[in-house]
Amino acid sequence: MRTIAFIIRKEFQQLRRDRRLLPMILVSPILQIALLGYAANMDVKDIPMTVCDQDHTVESRQLVESFLESGSYVARAAVTDAAAAERTIEEGKASLALVIPPGFGRSLTGSGTAPLQLLADGTETQSAAIGLTYATLIVSRAQAARAEQRLKGLDPRVLRQVSSVRVDPAVRILYNPTLASRNFMVPGVLGMILMIITTILTSLAIVKEKELGTLEQLIVTPITPRQLIIGKLAPFVLISLVIITVVLAASLVLFGLAVRGSLFVLYALSLLFMLSSLGIGLFVSTIARSQQQAMMISMFFFMMPMVILSGFVFPIESMPPLIQAVTYIFPLRYYFVIIRGLFLKGVGFAELWRETAALAGIGIVVITASVLRFRKRLE
Repeated sequence: MRTIAFIIRKEFQQLRRDRRLLPMILVSPILQIALLGYAANMDVKDIPMTVCDQDHTVESRQLVESFLESGSYVARAAVTDAAAAERTIEEGKASLALVIPPGFGRSLTGSGTAPLQLLADGTETQSAAIGLTYATLIVSRAQAARAEQRLKGLDPRVLRQVSSVRVDPAVRILYNPTLASRNFMVPGVLGMILMIITTILTSLAIVKEKELGTLEQLIVTPITPRQLIIGKLAPFVLISLVIITVVLAASLVLFGLAVRGSLFVLYALSLLFMLSSLGIGLFVSTIARSQQQAMMISMFFFMMPMVILSGFVFPIESMPPLIQAVTYIFPLRYYFVIIRGLFLKGVGFAELWRETAALAGIGIVVITASVLRFRKRLE
């Protein structure tokens, strides 16, 4: 134990000497939480819209007002024909164009269909998809409101002939009622920060020892490989626990987002996740010959694939079946489910046993393989 404590103390002394690294470790989580929480917002609001009302009736004006009153759209231009509406999108003045053709109001009073055209800027796929979804919903609501208004004016006997059943759906959105994207993004930042800190710093710290020649000095001492590995990894586990606390405090202060589940479960499963990330960092240190190589290998071969295929940005369900199968080997996939469940749903071990078992299995395999390879390099 004395030997392990000596190595741990030595690691902290090196971190203290590096005046640029320590502020980065402590300030970076708060900065990333703030940036991703405020800037990386998938809630589309104030979409610039062009209005082309060729009908000029009460019905067409009501439809335009329903778009503007929703808070999702802002009228930036009013044109007289569809070609001009398309030009405003081409010129970047608007992302969506609402084209109401002549006869729209008259068609609503008949039994046929009322034509309507929506033009969207496909170069911004996220905004276009959400904008069209909002627009379709607004049109559907307006149609339902008109139908209800018409039914109110009918004679009760005629109304019973039209329909004897009224469908009144009650819609509830669970766990994130406002559908705020920051509630989805902020917990995910915790997983990214832990992965970056434990993977990169572990690999860099060991490779730095190689470059300075101090690792060879440690090898010739009576320190066993097991003691050396524990002494090297323990400081980053402690730093990661501090970072978790900083992220939890920042998410509460900046966004009012608190953990609904157990903090003990959060810390325990975070330690389980660290088995994999520390193991990856240890493995990278056995491959890289310089700190630059360690950084590049960690970023391009481990962290970028994990971020892309973990469900942090892109839904796993929308990926091809083969890619979906590959995502099961990434521990970050399971950790995202865990922290979002703890933050938003307040779940515990009983609901997260599958993810816990997967993290444990992957972590044991990764850390064991990395330790064996590291010990082999030492010998």
